[in-house]
Formats: sequence, C-alpha cells, structure tokens
Amino acid sequence: MMTNSTRSFVIIGAGPAGLTAAYQLTKLGYTPTVVEKAHVVGGLARTENYRGYHFDMGGHRFYTKSAQVMEIWHEVLKDDFLIRPRLSRIFYRGKFFDYPLKPMNAITGLGIWEAARIVSSYLRWKLTAYSPVETFEQWVTNRFGKRLFEIFFKSYTEKVWGISCRELRAEWAAQRIKDLSLATALLSMFVKPKGDLRTLINEFHYPRLGPGMLWNRVREAIESRGGQVHTKSNVVGIERTDNRVNCIHIEKNGGREQLCIRGTDFISSMPVTELVRRINPCMSPKTREAASRLSYRDFLTVCLIVKRRHVFPDNWIYIHEPGVQVARVQNYKNWSPDMVPNGDKTSLGLEYFCQQGDDLWRRPDKELVELGKRELERIGLVPAGDVEDGCVYRMSHAYPVYDSQYRKYLDKLRHGLGQFENLQTIGRNGLHRYNNQDHAMLTGIYAVQNALTGSSHDLWQVNADEEYLEEIREDDRSAESLCEITSVRNSKA
Repeated sequence: MMTNSTRSFVIIGAGPAGLTAAYQLTKLGYTPTVVEKAHVVGGLARTENYRGYHFDMGGHRFYTKSAQVMEIWHEVLKDDFLIRPRLSRIFYRGKFFDYPLKPMNAITGLGIWEAARIVSSYLRWKLTAYSPVETFEQWVTNRFGKRLFEIFFKSYTEKVWGISCRELRAEWAAQRIKDLSLATALLSMFVKPKGDLRTLINEFHYPRLGPGMLWNRVREAIESRGGQVHTKSNVVGIERTDNRVNCIHIEKNGGREQLCIRGTDFISSMPVTELVRRINPCMSPKTREAASRLSYRDFLTVCLIVKRRHVFPDNWIYIHEPGVQVARVQNYKNWSPDMVPNGDKTSLGLEYFCQQGDDLWRRPDKELVELGKRELERIGLVPAGDVEDGCVYRMSHAYPVYDSQYRKYLDKLRHGLGQFENLQTIGRNGLHRYNNQDHAMLTGIYAVQNALTGSSHDLWQVNADEEYLEEIREDDRSAESLCEITSVRNSKA
C-alpha cells in the first residue's frame, strides 16, 4: 500500500472543489500540488479587489445542510464568518416585488385583477399539468401556472441562459427552485414555512470580506502544511498510459515558463470539455465528440462605485425587465459592510450573461461601464451622474448549460472518463452540473475519500437534492473513519 511519502496528488483548479480536496489532504499529511489558470483562487467564488472595494463574482450565500462543509467554513473563518440578513427583490414593469412574496406588495404591484389571473392559471395547470415534464417551462408551469411563469420566470431565465425556456431542461429547475411552489409562496406570506427551504432562507452566513477571504485562507493553510498552489498556471496537456494519468503539462505566467508535474493521483475541476481535449493520447472519438457538444454560459460583472451612502436595502435584485440587458444587481455593502473601504460610498455589481467572443464579451471595459450606468438610471436605482468609477470582470464557463441534448452527451463523457483508474472530476465544471458552492466542496471531500479509503461515492450525483443531503449526514461519519484510518497508517509507517 502506498503511504504519504509515495502517493502524490495533483489537483487541477483552485475553486471550492479543488481547494477543499487539497485542504482535506493536507490535514491528513499529504502535500498536494494545485494548479489554477486564474490569477486568484476561488474560481467563481472568488473576490476581486479594486481600489479597496471587494467584489463578489456572483453573490455567494453561505448556506448548507452539510455538517462537514459548515465545519470547514467555521474552522477557517472563525469570527470573520458573519450572519447576514437576506433581502432580495424582483424588478418587473418598473416596480419592485418582494421575494418571498408579501400580500400587499404583490397585490399593489400587480393589481387585484392580475393576482386573480395568476391564481386562476395556477388552479388550471394543477388540473391539466404537463406530463411528462421535460423542459424548464413545463416544470415551472406545473408548479406556478402559466401566467406566473410568463411574468416572473421567462424573461429573466432566457436572459441568463441565452436559450428558450422550451430548450432549457427541467433538471435545472429541479435543482434550483425544487422546494417552492405557488402554494408554498402564498402560504409563506402568512406562515413561516416548515423546514429550511433554500429559496426562502431569510439569513445566511457570509465572510467579512467576501468568499475570496475563505479561499485565500484555505490556500494559506494548504501551503503552510507543505502543499503548493500555483496560480497563472494553464494546463496545456495531460499525459496518460492506457487508463492511468502520468503527469500534466502547464504553462505559467503567460507561457514564459513550462512545467511537467507528475503524480499518482489526479483530481480535476477544470471544465470537463477542456479536460478531454487536453488528454494525450486522445480519448475515443465518441468521448471527444460528446465533450464538443456540451456548452457553458459565461458572464461579466460591471462593478460600479457610487457616491451614495445608501442606494437600496437589498443584497441583490433580479432584473426581469426585457428592456435592459443587466440580469441582476448586487449591493456588496449589504452583504458585508467591510466590502467597501468608505462608508459614504456604495459598490454595486451589474451582472450580464453572455458567451465568450460575442459582442457583449468583447466590448471594451469603458463602454461596459457606461452601459451599466445608463441601465442603472433607466431602472431607477441610481442616476448615472452619481457613479464615480467602475471596472469589469469576466467569468468564463460560469454555468453548465442544460440544453435538450446535454444529458445524452454527458452520459457518454462520464462513461469515457470513468475508465481512468487515478483521475476523478469534481466541482461544477468538472461534473458539468450546476452545483452550489457547498456541493462543489462535497465533491472534493468525497474524491479524497474515494482515493484514500476505497469509498465509492458517485461524484456525478452530488447535487442540491435533499435526499442526497440526508445521505451526507451518514457520510459525515465516514470523515472520522478517514482520519482514523490515516492516523493508524501513519503510526505504522
């Protein structure tokens, strides 16, 4: 049996999944090597810093049902792990709607006649529901009725994904809003719902300086225990012999430096489509074709500094207005007061969804800042003249797209990669699954358990389903077994 000194772990990607795997390994005496293409760690959960203002790429609530994940968060952040109130609203037809719904707000905003139409539509679709349910439109209509789908789901969802709601698969809805129906929303106006419905959570944990604060500290812990984390390191090749990976080739600092990193165990959270393209000798034509058929949605955040102490009370606002391109507006000061260095000012993040290479993605930063200022004013949030500065951050491969063909190709891809003996894929991009941050972390934890204890966790099934989370509580005990096994093995070495 290999020991700590003979097994070497190489981890591709320093997002929540990859860093969690490395963190767990270093706690058990291993010294993994982590490589990350970006200049900072954290992946989509990173925090950027501009003139002392901290910008969260996407807005990350820290909420989980996993005791293991919560333990890591508290262990790393300690007193810097804040409890924050949640407030989010929907902007539609020039008005703001509270979410979760509140009776007078909804009635005032939509009007009694429109509210009656929504309830009537809901009752109708309860009697004539779609079956089978294959698309996002069908899933939402069955749960909320066609009228509410058209008002509060269609425009925003198509803005985010860039495809029709009739093309987007029902699996995405089942993951993101599975616990909520119109009946639940209406009931929540008057009665606090039983249990913790993710969509209705009214407070959450958050790092004092954004999610990047957590991942920077995890990186420090990994390096303090002998592990290595290389940023600005792009994987350009993955060598294999039959069904075993031998090493990865990386280019550092824009290609000025090349390295070959060998290992006995490999864990990857890079986009699975890119992973397949970099494996040499090439994988089968079927696997490569499957990889080429999967796609991602990218986004960019226009970050604006506003000369106002207070702009709006929300953490974020969903923009369901088809007349503007922005899909969501984050107010970072309301996530944590320390996200801004000057209490007299406010920092906002305007999120635009796009594809790499399209007009929006290629538009110069200066033009994007001006676009953000115009749309803020058009919505009625901030006069353009109150914005004193801004910058832009682009995030590629942000959301795996659940189109009509993705499941077929993902199954083929999973079969091809499943033949490897010492390679596991983890995280949102490594599994092409729209997981939350905590589920990405769980895939890292489980990958380590698979490698060290002979566990057979199916990483492809880790998602937001409550049923799986009930299994996680059982698996929490396996973490203690993992420590015990490693401790006994080390004492004998």
